[in-house]
Amino acid sequence: MITTMQKDVDKWMGHAVMRELEWDPECDANDIAVIAKNGTVVLTGVINTYAGKLAAERAAKRVRGVRAVANELGVRLRLERTDADIALDVAKALTLHSAIPETVQAAVHDGHVTLTGEVKWLYQARGAENVVHHILGVRDVRNYITVAARPIERDIRQRIGRALHQNANLDARQIAVKVAGDTAELTGTVGTWLQRESAEHAAASAPGIRKVENKLAVEPPEFEGQDVDDIC
Repeated sequence: MITTMQKDVDKWMGHAVMRELEWDPECDANDIAVIAKNGTVVLTGVINTYAGKLAAERAAKRVRGVRAVANELGVRLRLERTDADIALDVAKALTLHSAIPETVQAAVHDGHVTLTGEVKWLYQARGAENVVHHILGVRDVRNYITVAARPIERDIRQRIGRALHQNANLDARQIAVKVAGDTAELTGTVGTWLQRESAEHAAASAPGIRKVENKLAVEPPEFEGQDVDDIC
C-alpha cells in the first residue's frame, strides 16, 4: 500500500515538474526529461542556454514535495559565440551593476566563465554570478570570488534571526542560526525550496559573513490522506 502510494506521488511529482517547466518562459522543455523518486527529481536532456538550465532547476524546486534536484541538463547553444564576444558582454554586465566592485574579474574559455577577485560582501560575490547567467553563449559559471575578512558585530546572530523573521517568504520559527567566526550556519526545517533559499540569502547579506552553511531540510506537508490527483 505504501509502495503503491509512493509510486503515485512520484508519478504526480514528475508530471508536476514537467508542467512547471512547460509554463516557465525561461525554459525550453522540449528536450528535457524528468525522473522523480522519493522526493528527488533528476533533470536530463539538453537546453539551449545556461540561464535556462538554472531556470529549469528553480522550476523543479517550486513543486511541492521536491526535496532535492539533480540537474544533469547539458547546454547546447543554438548559435555558437566566440569567447571574445562572451568576455566583452561579461565585462559590460559587471560594469553596469554598481553593486559589483571593480575587483571582480572574469575569464572565459569554451563558454565557461570563471569569476575571481575579492569583495566586501558575500551578496556581491553571488550577485556577480547572477549577472552573467543570462549572457548568450555562457555554458557554465564558476565562482571563485572571495569575501574580504572584516570584524564581526557581536549581535550578528540576533540580526540574522530578525532578518529571517521579517522575511515575508519565511516561517522562521523552525530555523536556528549559529555564527562561528565569519560563518553562519542554518539548521532546522522549512516547507519549500523557496524558503530555504530565502533564508540563505538573508544570512548572506549580514555584514562580515563570508560563508553560509545551509543545512536546512525541506520537509513539505505529507501527502498522506490526500488524493494524488487533487494535490496542487
